[in-house]
Amino acid sequence: MDGIEHKMISVNGITMHIAEKGQGPMVLFIHGFPELWYSWRHQITALSSLGYHAVAPDLRGYGDTDAPSSVGSYSCLHIVGDLIALMDSLGEDQVLVVAQDWGAIIAWYLCLFRPERVKAFVCLSVPFRPRHPTFKPVESMHALFGDDYYICRFQEAGEIEAEIGEVGTEQVLKSILTTRKTGPPCLPKGKAFENDQADTLVTLPTWLSEGDLNYYTKKFDRKGFTGPLNYYRALDLNWELTAAWSGAQVRVPVKFIVGDMDMVYTTPGVKEYVHNGGFKKDVPFLEQVVVLEGAGHFINQERADEINTHIYDFINKF
Repeated sequence: MDGIEHKMISVNGITMHIAEKGQGPMVLFIHGFPELWYSWRHQITALSSLGYHAVAPDLRGYGDTDAPSSVGSYSCLHIVGDLIALMDSLGEDQVLVVAQDWGAIIAWYLCLFRPERVKAFVCLSVPFRPRHPTFKPVESMHALFGDDYYICRFQEAGEIEAEIGEVGTEQVLKSILTTRKTGPPCLPKGKAFENDQADTLVTLPTWLSEGDLNYYTKKFDRKGFTGPLNYYRALDLNWELTAAWSGAQVRVPVKFIVGDMDMVYTTPGVKEYVHNGGFKKDVPFLEQVVVLEGAGHFINQERADEINTHIYDFINKF
């Protein structure tokens, strides 16, 4: 990671940490949960070497960026506001966007709210989710997947944080980052962070070193999980705030990449939406859908070289 520079900048009433490298058209990398700018380390190195200005912030609540205390400070309008202010502070009218997991959700909002600021979007793992005009997200998830569904379990302030405290940050991060379980993730009380590998894993997967895990652990130990969890706790608020965009299309060029073992992709209804016309209807400039065999959720780290190639092959057209 030689040559990656770190800055603290003022955006939208908070101080944000960014990592950047390279010169040229700006590529904005937006991380997910439970991650950091660091999740894009391979992409920052690769894209900066190909003539791009790679910029990866810690989103609000994460890493070295400020973490406001109230759930209401984590709405999609706040997060997109942070990113627009980041672009403005760097003097960029338009950027290329690459995002994964929660970062992808935020990027969809960015494309929906300010399409003129996005040249093109490479989306990893999470397709567009159109707003349901009558059902709030959390009650829908309770009905579809039950009370143990991870988003439902994240709703009560302090509850899941207490379980994380009991298990320990490193074990929780290892459990989430290395799981190969498919389908809707569930976190039964008392067994929230057990998975098919975490307890028996002697060595980490090749794409996640002890040094990587230690970096994440150090940052989450210092900052805690409440800020990141507040993104989930603001889901119903987002639904309320985005009523004006019900039925709106995302009108930017998009490439979507997902692993065939991804927990989102293997959740009931998602494959049908992606492949049977719903996705293309909502995102008319969707140009490519790529499914990587044998890959899980954190594909930008797990399949870094492939993802770097896929990103470059798409964005170099713009």
